[in-house]
Amino acid sequence: MRQKDMVWTDKKRTLFGLPLSFTRYTLTEEKLLIETGFLSKKEEEVRLYRILDVTLRRSLGQRFFGVGTIHCCSADKSTPEFDISGVKRSAEVKDRLSDMIERQRTAKRVTSREYMMADDGDDLDI
Repeated sequence: MRQKDMVWTDKKRTLFGLPLSFTRYTLTEEKLLIETGFLSKKEEEVRLYRILDVTLRRSLGQRFFGVGTIHCCSADKSTPEFDISGVKRSAEVKDRLSDMIERQRTAKRVTSREYMMADDGDDLDI
């Protein structure tokens, strides 16, 4: 991947918020790449327009060391849910990711349909 294509990149941070893992996250304008492994590598690619929901989670320990976990739900068949774990400035990364997701969804004219079931206690058959 060319350096100019990257918007953000970071390693998963573990002990004391230090990047001591073999997981790297890379965000481009159109996709999120999650590369794991040392000897045997795996690269997961999720297109941004397929991400449906983004949630920030920060435990007390993560807040103390300045990291957080971004939980994502997607329409991707192979990766319906995944975490971007232990990243620095996690609130900023989440906001940037959310904005980029919306731009990609608009550019690709993708709409999400949310179905809500009314549970009001009535058992009416319509």
